[in-house]
Amino acid sequence: MFKKLLIANRGEIAVRIIRAARELGIATVAVYSEADKEALHVLLADEAICIGPARSTDSYLNMNAVLSAAIVTGAEAIHPGFGFLSENSKFATMCEEMNLQFIGPSGQVMDMMGDKINARAEMIKAGVPVIPGSDGQVETAEEALQIANTIGYPVMLKASAGGGGKGIRKVEKEADLIAAFESASQEAQAAFGNGAMYIEKVIYPARHIEVQILGDRHGNIVHLGERDCSLQRHNQKVLEESPSIAIGKTLRQEMGNAAVRAAKAVQYENAGTIEFLLDESSGEFYFMEMNTRVQVEHPVTEFVTGVDIVKEQIRIAAGQALSFKQEDVTISGHAIECRINAENPDFNFAPSPGTITDLYLPSGGVGVRVDSAVYTGYTIPPYYDSMIAKIIVHGDNRFDALMKMQRALYELDIEGVKTNADFQFDLISNPNVVAGDYDTSFLMETFLPNYNKTKE
Repeated sequence: MFKKLLIANRGEIAVRIIRAARELGIATVAVYSEADKEALHVLLADEAICIGPARSTDSYLNMNAVLSAAIVTGAEAIHPGFGFLSENSKFATMCEEMNLQFIGPSGQVMDMMGDKINARAEMIKAGVPVIPGSDGQVETAEEALQIANTIGYPVMLKASAGGGGKGIRKVEKEADLIAAFESASQEAQAAFGNGAMYIEKVIYPARHIEVQILGDRHGNIVHLGERDCSLQRHNQKVLEESPSIAIGKTLRQEMGNAAVRAAKAVQYENAGTIEFLLDESSGEFYFMEMNTRVQVEHPVTEFVTGVDIVKEQIRIAAGQALSFKQEDVTISGHAIECRINAENPDFNFAPSPGTITDLYLPSGGVGVRVDSAVYTGYTIPPYYDSMIAKIIVHGDNRFDALMKMQRALYELDIEGVKTNADFQFDLISNPNVVAGDYDTSFLMETFLPNYNKTKE
């Protein structure tokens, strides 16, 4: 096992990793920008080193600065968390070249699965169902037009190197396709340095279902069930739950087996997530993409399986075999996660940085967990993602979990900045959500329009 681990991240995920490492007896090194000098991950780590100015490009995305911090402090491994450098194949390769263990898959596997066109081709070879669409990269808007006319509208234009909802456009009719293709490609080029696009048929109505997998370097790969991530705003997840109310035992097994098959096809190592679209009308499911890192919503899976995913990541990176087999994994109860952001829902969810003047996090009670990095007096900087906490609950069943989440959100108190806590309370209390009657379009097309009317 490693003696010292550097966390190449910030916020609640950095705190989460520090806690897991400490429980494994591993010393931790935090890196931070000048804006994060007083951040909780800096205060909790055994060592902390500043790696640059506030802008993430000059600090958390500065590969040389992060690697230098690891060398100077004598760290043996680097955990990238999610975001920032977590899916950067160049960084993973640089770690390997400098004899630092990157806690994640190899750069080669990242490249294979991070490029969504390549990933789609690999899944076809592995016998994993994919959404009907282009066979590979679509070079021009005119080519996209031909494919769309063949598979039928609506279609989804997607950036090959996409992520975070960027480079994605839903096109309802032929007249809109060329302009959408060009704008999506330009957005992808600006965000990822790669404007390559592909096209898929829109599966509607659909659920966004993802399957958590773990693989070690000894060839063992298991899945930990699924998470339902269908409640999204502009392709960004808002609330997640496990297991999905839309999936029965047989379909759960089929999707889990497909996820394991996908991971084995690329000899995957460490934690990853296979994302599927489930066509509720037919019961068919289709591969969308693979996330080659730990997910924001991993705690719901930890609650229902009892598996500490971050600890498993560290153990796998240290060369240890998985301590359990697929038949040992059981799904118990129901878990829900709400993302709490420093943003103002009344002003189109505009970021709300500032100083927290008073704070109460509802971490008391059985089955309630809060992952956060904020405290009273902490100043939320304007430079990074607006998520400041995750509230996760676990109940004996879905109704129990829903009631626990309502109670936790009712207790939550964050003063000094605007948050989406009331919005999350209203969402979790919505009759459709309570009934489990929602899909990927529900939040944007049904809930938000009605919600905005009530605020007028």
